[in-house]
Amino acid sequence: MTSIGFEQMAFFKIWKTVSSSDVQCFFSGAFFYRRRVSKSWDEPLVITNELQEDLHLLFGLRSKLRYYRHLLAFYFAIEEINQNPKILPNITLGFHIFDSCSTAIISQCAGLVTLSGKENPVPGYRCHQQGHLTGFIGSLSPMTSNVIARFTGVYRYPQISYGMMDRLFDNRVEFPFFYRIVPNGYSQYQGLIHLLNFFRWNWVGILTSDDDSDQRDTEELKREIIRSGNCVAFVEVIPLLFFMTVKHWITLMAIVDTVSDSLANVIIFYSSTSYLITQICSNSFWRNIEGKVWIISAASSSLANINFRGIISNCKTFSGSLAFTIAKREIPRFKDFLHSIHPSTFPEPSLLQPLWKDAFNCDPLSNLSKCTGQEMLSNLSLLQFDVDNFQFTYSVYTSVYVLAHALHNMYIAKSQLGRDLKQEFQPWQFNQYIKNVHLKSPNGHEIIFDDKGNVPVYYDIVNWVPFTNGTLRSVKVGSFNQPAPEDHQFFLNPSTIVWNPHFNETPRSVCSESCAPGYRKILLPGKPSCCFDCVQCSEGEFSNTSDAENCMKCPEDQWPSERKDQCLPRAIEFLSYNDLLGAALACIAILFSIITAVVLGIFIKYRDTPVVRANNRDLSYILLISLILSFLCPMLFIGHTGRVTCLLRQVSFGIIFTIAISSVLAKSITVLLAFKATKPNSKLSKWVGRRFSSYLVLLCSLGEVMICTTWLLISPPFPGYDTQAKKGKMILQCNEGSTIAFYSLIGYIGFLALLSFMVAFLVRKLPDSFNEAQHITFSMLVFCSVWVSFIPAYLSTKGKYMVAVEIFAILASSAGLLGCIFIPKCYIILLRPELNIKCYLIGKNVSNKAKW
Repeated sequence: MTSIGFEQMAFFKIWKTVSSSDVQCFFSGAFFYRRRVSKSWDEPLVITNELQEDLHLLFGLRSKLRYYRHLLAFYFAIEEINQNPKILPNITLGFHIFDSCSTAIISQCAGLVTLSGKENPVPGYRCHQQGHLTGFIGSLSPMTSNVIARFTGVYRYPQISYGMMDRLFDNRVEFPFFYRIVPNGYSQYQGLIHLLNFFRWNWVGILTSDDDSDQRDTEELKREIIRSGNCVAFVEVIPLLFFMTVKHWITLMAIVDTVSDSLANVIIFYSSTSYLITQICSNSFWRNIEGKVWIISAASSSLANINFRGIISNCKTFSGSLAFTIAKREIPRFKDFLHSIHPSTFPEPSLLQPLWKDAFNCDPLSNLSKCTGQEMLSNLSLLQFDVDNFQFTYSVYTSVYVLAHALHNMYIAKSQLGRDLKQEFQPWQFNQYIKNVHLKSPNGHEIIFDDKGNVPVYYDIVNWVPFTNGTLRSVKVGSFNQPAPEDHQFFLNPSTIVWNPHFNETPRSVCSESCAPGYRKILLPGKPSCCFDCVQCSEGEFSNTSDAENCMKCPEDQWPSERKDQCLPRAIEFLSYNDLLGAALACIAILFSIITAVVLGIFIKYRDTPVVRANNRDLSYILLISLILSFLCPMLFIGHTGRVTCLLRQVSFGIIFTIAISSVLAKSITVLLAFKATKPNSKLSKWVGRRFSSYLVLLCSLGEVMICTTWLLISPPFPGYDTQAKKGKMILQCNEGSTIAFYSLIGYIGFLALLSFMVAFLVRKLPDSFNEAQHITFSMLVFCSVWVSFIPAYLSTKGKYMVAVEIFAILASSAGLLGCIFIPKCYIILLRPELNIKCYLIGKNVSNKAKW
């Protein structure tokens, strides 16, 4: 943890955590130095013997070189600022450093020492302090950061963390003066969700430690995953163990079994400590887990990179894993600085002594195991001491610059007002300047704080790839850049990823396999939304996407394909001339119309014969002509239906049939009147004649014309499609418009037919001269039978067969009239001309043998 400040002429203090979240406590001392305005090394760094021993423990064989790199980057940044005349003129920076040992109580004591004084610190007082304390930098541990942030916040001192990602510090009520250079946890959630969606991994497990911060973040991560539409198979908490007991062993074995048996092939490893990774790699029973893809959180992976030369680099469990890491950056000229330093040229050789002992196994300040003087950090490999790409090291470097620029801006503002910053400095005033800091590095990296003290989010996505010797190396395969436009935030190159050898292709991690197009999901009771069954879409519905929640109905003119994954145009069905049924009905209609025309020709040719003249030949002509037209009416019912045909079809049939039935009725009434008129003193003789029968036909037909006219004016028939009658087909038909009008038309014809039947039936036993009444009776019986059976048949059929039923009724009833009324007369005219005489018709002098 680091504190920053200044003294009257030029002084700057810093208190910094050098240890990470590793469990060892490396250092529990403190050191301090001061610089003059001249910026020359005129006073050595004062380090006591006790402090040297602590430093030796800190940077001994158990320490890691990269922690030392943080300290050197910290020192390098201060030196750059002190040598830059454009930043803080006449002010020199200095620092205090304390190690927290990742322990809250040590962190708190160190903070009090910084705030109050080295000896007997008293809260609220500053003793033996030079200059003014301005701020704190640190740390990597959530526990120590929390402690320092809370009690320094009481004094309103800013704290800048170079490695703390815990979302707890987003709370500006509890931590109003906390800032961080690394991304917060929530931004990582978004990156993780982008990664899951990219590979369509919707069934994942989560492993975390028993640290309060880790468990809090894990619950939030779980909520975000579920909110994104994905599911969490399990959340397992692994205790941070230093000593294995039987109880711990049973707990860990249960966790291993859960992970191994789960259908989730993707495991998110979310922890703020790298020790948990070390624990997994060191325990042999974790190695039995195969076929899993590990996604390592940024805190764990970035800290693990620090120790990549250790046990983690040989951990096959994480082979092929993906990890989020803090984006690597370059620090200009820092590489040259690292390669140039040497204890002999460094202002305080004892500061680098532990580093040389750890790196080169020699002591530059001792006669025992004396170094040759040729040992340089440039001799170390990149795996030992990376000097090109930095993560936390860059964050430490940037943190110093943020505080320095904020202090510079505050100094300029005070100077312009003619005030002395050294006398009027207050820490709460300093916070406003930190909020307004806006830095931009040469490589384009921006540092600007939002209202929660967070900076723009940049993550690298790396793949832990095994070397041929079995060790792991991290290879960048993607990135997550939150400030970019939404469609450019996430980038991943899957072709560069080397998966776990268990997988031959990109792994899948789902609870249920995707529902193919044509199916929809049914959620299983008591299961997450990612666990479901697939059922095919219902009739008339389709789904053209995978994992469809619901099926959609096709448009009216379309029907689902056989797989129900798309809609196809419906087949249009109608009674056409190409159909066998339509062609047969058309041929029958034409044949009967020709026969009727022949009969009409016969009646015209033999119009003066007694048979033709016997029962009003004009009515016979009208009836025959109407029958010809009736036989031709089906032509309006066959073929593609249009608006005109729909208007003419039923109307023409109704009017023509009405004329035919009216003619039959007129014939029947004429027979009845003729018989009654032959009686003495009968007054009906004046009604017998052509004019009466013509008027009767016209009057009866006028009623049908009125019905049809009203129908056409109010609700006329129109062409339409019936999409319900048959699956996958669209029946082209005429919508009757008004069913009342249609059945009124049929009913009126039926009424006239029934009336004709009744009249004909009354006169059926008249003398032979009027025997046509018998034929009319039979014809009306046929007619009524056909149309009575037509109604239920018509209502029970659909599509083109409904039209065929109506055509059949028209043809059958017309044929009944033709056959019963005119065929006997034609028989006499053509085959028995000897009977076509007046004497036969009046029943005189004709033998019974001659009768038929």
